[in-house]
Amino acid sequence: MLGQHAMIRLMSAPGNKDPLHGITLERIITELVEAYGWDDMAARIPVRCFQFNPSIKSSLTFLRKTPWARKKIERWYVDVLAPRKEE
Repeated sequence: MLGQHAMIRLMSAPGNKDPLHGITLERIITELVEAYGWDDMAARIPVRCFQFNPSIKSSLTFLRKTPWARKKIERWYVDVLAPRKEE
């Protein structure tokens, strides 16, 4: 479920209603790592690419092939980081 800020952003965004429009998967991962670190990411979404020798490259490879994990990362990003971009 989207957070309150994400819902407001969705309702008020002109044109495209997708909060991830124009945001690459690499940017999403990079910003989450900067904000939370690999350990928190691995605790929240326990996948090997976050737990063992994590890197942006290995995460991109895994998430591009694993839709359920990508959806979790994208949902987390929208809930916690995307709304802050407008403030």
